[in-house]
Amino acid sequence: MLYSMKQTCEKTGMTYEALKFYCNQGLVPRVKRDRANRRVFDEQDIAWIEGLGCLKRCGFSIREMYHYMELCLQGAASIPERKTILDEKRQALREQIAQLEEVVAYVDNKQAFYDRVLAGEQPYFSNLLADVQPGTADR
Repeated sequence: MLYSMKQTCEKTGMTYEALKFYCNQGLVPRVKRDRANRRVFDEQDIAWIEGLGCLKRCGFSIREMYHYMELCLQGAASIPERKTILDEKRQALREQIAQLEEVVAYVDNKQAFYDRVLAGEQPYFSNLLADVQPGTADR
């Protein structure tokens, strides 16, 4: 079965503009066209397009996506290099997750402090206001 651009966008969650951009950049190899010269996609294309979306969310640049695609087109011989690329991106993602966990912990602590202040369980203090007792709550 072949899918139109709109159907492909619906199946992949990609915007029409993004899909068109990726096609124009050559990131969707062997794009097929219907009799009206409109792009159409099969299941393999859709799987690749979903992969492009994941690569984008992983932080791949267009140039990196293109390089990765070129490696994929080389077949199994390029798997070690692809694994290295993905390992590096995975490590960067893990570092981002750790940073986000620190930020979430800060927000959780701040919310708990505000809850205690609002409940009358703790006096309010701020590092920003001279007339309020200094502390660590509003740094």
